[in-house]
Amino acid sequence: GGPATASSLEDDSAATFLFASESVTESHPDKLCDVISDAIVDACLTLDPASRIACETVCKTGVVIVLGEITTSASINYEQVIRDAVRDA
Repeated sequence: GGPATASSLEDDSAATFLFASESVTESHPDKLCDVISDAIVDACLTLDPASRIACETVCKTGVVIVLGEITTSASINYEQVIRDAVRDA
């Protein structure tokens, strides 16, 4: 037969699906990056519920880089938000 189509997969009781997920330990840098990004989102939305935030965080020892796009009327001290998030993590 030819390539599988959506309709042929629905009819095929032997169709299989692959499920994958990622899990990292508590001290992994990805966890810290998530905490920092969440803190920035929370700070923006707390002061301006209409904020639009699309930010990513990358980090390594001694360095945090936040990139993306933030549209908000709030005045945010990003450095302080980041320092507080790292301290509390």
